[in-house]
Amino acid sequence: MTIGDSTQHEDAVRLDSAVLREFVERKWNDEIVPALTDYIAVPAKSPMFDNDWARHGFIERVVTDAVDWVKAQPVKGLKVEIVRLPERTPVIFFEAPATRSGSTETVVLYGHLDKQPEFEGWRSDLGPWTPKFEDGKLYGRGGADDGYATYASITALAALDAQGVERPRCVGIIETCEESGSYDLLPYIDALRERLGDVGLVICLDSGAGNYDQLWLTTSLRGLVAGDLEVQVLDEGIHSGGYGGIAPSTFRIMRQLFERLEDASTGDLLPRDFHCPIPLLREREAEATARILGDDVWKKLPWSCGQDGGSVLPTTTDPREALINSTWRPSLTVTGAAGLPPLADAGNVLAPRTAFKLSLRLPPLVDAAGAVERLKSLLEFDPPYNAKVTFKPEVGAATGWNAPDLAPWLATSLNDASQRHFDANVAFMGQGGTIPLMNTLKEGFPRSQFMVCGVLGPKSNAHGPNEFLHVPYAKKLTAAVAEVIAAAP
Repeated sequence: MTIGDSTQHEDAVRLDSAVLREFVERKWNDEIVPALTDYIAVPAKSPMFDNDWARHGFIERVVTDAVDWVKAQPVKGLKVEIVRLPERTPVIFFEAPATRSGSTETVVLYGHLDKQPEFEGWRSDLGPWTPKFEDGKLYGRGGADDGYATYASITALAALDAQGVERPRCVGIIETCEESGSYDLLPYIDALRERLGDVGLVICLDSGAGNYDQLWLTTSLRGLVAGDLEVQVLDEGIHSGGYGGIAPSTFRIMRQLFERLEDASTGDLLPRDFHCPIPLLREREAEATARILGDDVWKKLPWSCGQDGGSVLPTTTDPREALINSTWRPSLTVTGAAGLPPLADAGNVLAPRTAFKLSLRLPPLVDAAGAVERLKSLLEFDPPYNAKVTFKPEVGAATGWNAPDLAPWLATSLNDASQRHFDANVAFMGQGGTIPLMNTLKEGFPRSQFMVCGVLGPKSNAHGPNEFLHVPYAKKLTAAVAEVIAAAP
């Protein structure tokens, strides 16, 4: 990525970066870390993982706590409210009017407060709802993905106001359905569209970082199609000794269905509908990122070691190919299963039904709606042995996102911010995860610029065990966000 030249606002030039860092450091130490410690302790699981979320009240609690904190912050003209639509998870909307004369565009700041479920394998002294601060890392579910976003966004605005640095109008959208595919968010965007104004910049803090040494800008996101695939051959389980060889195994049928989708030896998705051309710019970014990260792209995964001490190997040891595979190529994963008893309870019985939860990550330019139809057709058509095969897609299939070209002012301000607070140039990479709102905002505001970034660096392990928020990195990122907002038109 070539960093363009631009003339920044005088306000951005006179921003004292040292004073900014001091403000951010103090706010994080005195207020944000304690607030996030309380937040992590609340099992505010996304509605997909807690059907009774409204009655349990955990989402309501983290939303209320965040709003109470925001109300106490020294941001000029700040207004915050909880917006509610019937039968949907709540959204926090905050607004800070422009302090720069003549500014007409709006900066949208985005994050979410809902969480992934517990998962297994946490370190014995850690847990998803038992926060622990250790060696600069705040462990627990949701702190990095991405409960910190609300607090960091408001702190960035407060830091500018504390120095009297003028800025554009800023609004925030903090949702509570992101980990379920953001299916509740689109109605809110429609309801709030006029209040968003003329969006010139979107800042999303729900993404990742290739390392903790520099500012990382996300340039693409994959899409997602998920759903339940079920194979049924019997109405009840039967003795495998008496009937094995007569009744087909549901697992074997499942294997045949998978062969329609992927090459088992490589993991490559076979249907061309799930692929797209990779833009040349993204190819070049992958090459540059591979030079920065080297073998850490794959070596820093928590590989299992065998009895001889040898680790499991990745699909490729080429850093560039690994980056492309995880950002611009489709991948299929089984994330859950039903119909299979626990090992301790598994008798010699032919299972009547087996179901897998599938997660299909789509390249950024593949339409999710079309992929849902194609996937369902491939799996249900002409089933082996005439078995009952059904694929039930989850609500919230999401098309990916490819960032627009950076405006010169944004390219310059990002690099300057990275230099000031990380002593290194900004770096660029795609992300394999999905943030549905980004594509929606790109379509609704085609002229807007995007700063998509986050704290999910090596081993932070969002969604899995031992998730942590790298607090020193989060502090620097907060300061960088403030620098970019100060430079925005």
